[in-house]
Amino acid sequence: METFCFMFVSANFLLLFSKYSNATENITLSDSIIDGTNSTLVSKDGKFEFGFFSPGKSSNRYLGIWYKAIPTTVVWVANRRNPISDTSGILMMNSTGNLVLVSGNKSVVWSLNLNKVAQNPIVRLLDSGNLVLRDEKDTNSGNYLWQSFDYPSDTLLPGMKLGWDLKTGLDRRLSAWNNPDDPSPADFTWGIVLNGNPEGYIWKGSVKYYRSAPWNGLGNSGSPSLKENQLYEFSFVDNENEVYYMYNLKNKSVISRIVLNQTGYSRQRYVWNEETRTWKLYSSVPRDACDAYGLCGPYGNCIPTESPVCQCLKGFTPASPENWKSAFWSDGCKRNNLLKCENGEGFVKFVGLKLPDTTHSFVNRSMNLKECRVTCLQNCSCTAYTTLDIRGRGSGCAIWFGDLIDMRLSASGQDLYIRMSASDLEAKVEAKVKIPVIIATTIAIGFGMLIIGYYIRRSRANLREKTENKENDDQEQDEQPEDLELPLFDLIAVSNATNKFSIDNKLGEGGFGPVYKGTLEDGQEIAVKRLSRSSGQGLKEFKNEVILIAKLQHRNLVKLLGCCIQGDEKMLIYEYMPNKSLDNFIFDQMKGKLLDWSKRFNIICGIARGLLYLHQDSRLRIVHRDLKASNILLDQEMNPKISDFGMAKTFGGDQTEGNTNRVVGTYGYMAPEYASDGLFSTKSDVFSFGILLLEIISGKRSRGFYHPSRGLNLIGHAWTLWKEGEPSGLIDPFLEQSCNLSEVIRCIQISLLCVQQHPEERPSMASVVLMLGSEKELPQPQKPGFFKDRGPTEANSSSDKLESNSTNEITFSLEAR
Repeated sequence: METFCFMFVSANFLLLFSKYSNATENITLSDSIIDGTNSTLVSKDGKFEFGFFSPGKSSNRYLGIWYKAIPTTVVWVANRRNPISDTSGILMMNSTGNLVLVSGNKSVVWSLNLNKVAQNPIVRLLDSGNLVLRDEKDTNSGNYLWQSFDYPSDTLLPGMKLGWDLKTGLDRRLSAWNNPDDPSPADFTWGIVLNGNPEGYIWKGSVKYYRSAPWNGLGNSGSPSLKENQLYEFSFVDNENEVYYMYNLKNKSVISRIVLNQTGYSRQRYVWNEETRTWKLYSSVPRDACDAYGLCGPYGNCIPTESPVCQCLKGFTPASPENWKSAFWSDGCKRNNLLKCENGEGFVKFVGLKLPDTTHSFVNRSMNLKECRVTCLQNCSCTAYTTLDIRGRGSGCAIWFGDLIDMRLSASGQDLYIRMSASDLEAKVEAKVKIPVIIATTIAIGFGMLIIGYYIRRSRANLREKTENKENDDQEQDEQPEDLELPLFDLIAVSNATNKFSIDNKLGEGGFGPVYKGTLEDGQEIAVKRLSRSSGQGLKEFKNEVILIAKLQHRNLVKLLGCCIQGDEKMLIYEYMPNKSLDNFIFDQMKGKLLDWSKRFNIICGIARGLLYLHQDSRLRIVHRDLKASNILLDQEMNPKISDFGMAKTFGGDQTEGNTNRVVGTYGYMAPEYASDGLFSTKSDVFSFGILLLEIISGKRSRGFYHPSRGLNLIGHAWTLWKEGEPSGLIDPFLEQSCNLSEVIRCIQISLLCVQQHPEERPSMASVVLMLGSEKELPQPQKPGFFKDRGPTEANSSSDKLESNSTNEITFSLEAR
């Protein structure tokens, strides 16, 4: 055992110190911190405190750092592996300036083991939470002989470096506590790996658990939590001296930390809420199943909205089809045609990917993308390449060798060029040639059919009307749901769960009928939609909603648990949403304050992802046709879920639009072409999303809003402010303190793009999701549809009446005769 030379103080001095000392600003050769005396070291601003503590329910004593105002939140522990069983611990300096922790029997529990002797050593706790030892003779205050930031525990604070000092070989990494009572290092760790292109990993033992992906100049590829926000600034340094990740706070008054949590196997970012005196979870990884390292194996692409989530990249098929069908995806995918390193091979661009594991990779910061392609093509082992830094026009070259693993589809992903065989590229070219021929032939046939169809359509119009009327008449018939493929709930069980449909359990009422809260025998909370006999909707809408939503699985769609059809009773059983619907918050003067901008932006992005799933990623192409604030439900964490599919329509094959004589929906949300001509498509949902976006930003209802002096409706008001260069005038006053102004204005621009007059001018939901997740310049919107100007006099005379009625949204249907 190494021998230490201690400078002990007399018992009388220790007694004197314990009697008169509490908090001090520094420790020198003549000072000590003694357990049991309430003596601590406090940072100058009073934010952090350093001393002895016992975690959770444990009686063991540790030396650590915590928030002075939040003493239960410990951010660093010195003797993690060696607790002291009583209060005999003493922290002092020996004659060489080495900081030493000893127990009652004078045995060394922990020390710094400095190689350099300090002439005038002093220990301070900085305002950042960093405990530092330096020589007072060294005039450079940044030269530390030792600092706690170099030896993190489970917490990363602003200004801390996670990563490597290449000169000394120091590897700064986090390790989780074993449990709340035991801060000793667990097997859950987070650090930076010095691959050809360095990136962060979380390990569980020696097994890779999560990978952050390489830094692309703006953030980690595929990590939306690092996008521009009002709280954090992120940086990644990779040079000959250091490789590390760091974050800093834009607002120094904010209290924030990142914690590696062993019990939940997650890395969580927290922000302190002073009003509630609680930590608010700001973000967390893993986010979903697709964040599990290598879930889909080589050349597998994880898509969280798909079922199954693992899909082979185009040009690849499952390496083990049987395992793949059984949801064992680790074997990944294999090429349809093997690479032969011959003339004709090239690359296929895959868009929006979290870049693959960089263990076998190479980077060159001076190459451009064209040079990168040539370099990869000339090396038979090279399988993919991309831009290293995506800022501006992009620069640098990143190249991969061997199999590509741990990819996922992400709104913050980037382009990856994957090497493909000559035969694969020929097939792709052939397909490109065939497409124009097919289109031309289709147009010719379609033109001829159009003439014939015109006459057929006229003769069938009356027949269609009769058919639709017959379907509506049939809604009272007691048809059994043979094709619903859903659990059937017993009427008695549902009645008991809702306390016999008690008025106290009633959550609200829509066009379908009343909705009740219920609790099943196993304790699960449910929401029950009960078809009213007087409802304008009937069995057709009931079956439509059941059949549609039973086949949909997405985190931003409400989950249907089953249905109940007995006698005259027809009910849908949903998961219960404790925060009810979005309109209860954004249009309420009190509840609106609970939704700051970060929550509203999260809701906006969630709705967009849910619509994208309906329009593009689900097994059916679905147009909702009644998207509005009251049909957006909020779960416990205020995550949005789209609900009410009674009006939805499905498209098959390549169909992109339809028309109807029966227009259904809600005033204030419907697209112009749908309201006037019955034409609906995914772009009519995009229009509704744009309206919803304006409502979330402004806190005003689209239906019934008219500007008091200009007489403009909400769309017209937003458009006028945009043209005048004053879009911030639309923002809900509740958001003034919390909003990221550039992000809000970007959302206003997206909303105006969504509500443009003509459907073809509006973006798809895929484009909307990308726009929300990136910083790229957006196109300028054109004049929107339903731009109303009633004139100041008319608006003033009737605005009160309209405002008073605006709380009642009307879902309606119009029959064309």
